Amino acid sequence: MTINEEILINITPQETRVAVVENGALQEVSIERQRSRGIVGNIYKGRVNRVLPGMEAAFVDIGLEKAGFLHVSDIDTPDSSDDDEENVPRPVINELLHEGQALLVQVVKDPMGTKGARLTTSISVPSRYLVYMPNSSMVGISVKIEDEGERERLKNLLETCRAENRNGGCIVRTAAEGVDEDELKRDMAFLSKLWGSLLEYAESVQPGSVIHEDLPLSIRTLRDMVGADTNLVKVDSRETFQKMSDFATRYIPDLPARIEHYPGERPLFDIYNIDDELQRALARQVGLKSGGYLIIDQTEAMTTIDINTGAFVGHQNLEETIFKTNMEASQALARQLRLRNLGGIIIIDFIDMEHEDHKRQVLNSLEKYLDKDHAKTQVCEVSPLGLVEMTRKRTRESLEHVLCEPCKTCHGRGSLKTTETVCYEIFREILREARFYDEAQQLLVMANQDVVDRLLDEEAASLAELETFIKIPVKLQVEAHLSQESYDVVPV
Repeated sequence: MTINEEILINITPQETRVAVVENGALQEVSIERQRSRGIVGNIYKGRVNRVLPGMEAAFVDIGLEKAGFLHVSDIDTPDSSDDDEENVPRPVINELLHEGQALLVQVVKDPMGTKGARLTTSISVPSRYLVYMPNSSMVGISVKIEDEGERERLKNLLETCRAENRNGGCIVRTAAEGVDEDELKRDMAFLSKLWGSLLEYAESVQPGSVIHEDLPLSIRTLRDMVGADTNLVKVDSRETFQKMSDFATRYIPDLPARIEHYPGERPLFDIYNIDDELQRALARQVGLKSGGYLIIDQTEAMTTIDINTGAFVGHQNLEETIFKTNMEASQALARQLRLRNLGGIIIIDFIDMEHEDHKRQVLNSLEKYLDKDHAKTQVCEVSPLGLVEMTRKRTRESLEHVLCEPCKTCHGRGSLKTTETVCYEIFREILREARFYDEAQQLLVMANQDVVDRLLDEEAASLAELETFIKIPVKLQVEAHLSQESYDVVPV
């Protein structure tokens, strides 16, 4: 199937939003807010705060609120090369770092929740066609370039380019497929010059300083996301359009013709129903065309996805109905992973299938749709319990974490105590207060409107019996600011 891809970029002073639309369907969303720009790819001059031998890691101050985390496996060691690294014993953390030491580090994962940024000393600097690794000697080709002849051509070109520039390793990106030698040389020269200037700047600044920031989202989109399937890039800001055109003219000469400024009165995202799709992407339940549905639950440890047939009964036997639902779900959930930017461990509970051939086809279908994902994924076989375990690389917050926050009422549980439960808690609290304040003339119960209504209705007899038992009148008072679970019992 031919992919018709459009990339839409919505710019406001507060945020930049990028939507990838394939054949009319929203597939991916990236959001960058000015107050909380992601820092993945940024290079810092850091200072080691603490070395933790038990964890084989260190905390590094990079000038942010939380110190970054650097594991020993993410530290370049001078006595091992890319070819024989596995055969060389890795030094322990105490031999590599000490408190107060200054070093250059790069962020590989944004700070998330209570965790600081994940760091590495294996620094890489990307351009349109290459990723330059100054501390490495590795030469690699993107796995998405599958033609062996093209891989060999690019590897030979890269070796020639490296010989003419600064030492260091390089990875050829997918966008380099088909480019000529001059393009690669230009990219290599640019990266080599950039790295030299970064080293000079790092010498002149104090630890805790940023040495190099990644490009803004609008420009990164051109560098990282635009491919052969991209027909058009639309942006609704004339200023950003000009910056993108200038960048493309300099680094991606075949791209400016595909960049278009959208000047219309109607919001760009409204034309493509992007905001409606974003609302649906925050819902727990995702409907399938057949009548089945997915249930997606995101926790800190992992994400679980449950598939249900719902209203779909099929036209043949039950096994065929289950198989068709699972096949449809494999495409839908692959899209949801991209759209919601779900990462880490993902457990998929497909509807139980009896035939091994059906299990294999569903798994193949899932892997097929995951191939379009920019993030690296790994899928395991169907387990004896009928579950599929997979991982998806996570480098930034999920869509839910960017757009939402935990409910202040349920604190992220997704449920509340019933009014009945709260009333019984109030009864127990009344007993405690009556015994503790035996001289109280009256007890005042302050609670949510729904709780007070229940105390005056279904629980009225119980409340009257309690008043008789403690021999103290109980007065009820509605407090609109209290949640259903919150209340107070005060002696007066």
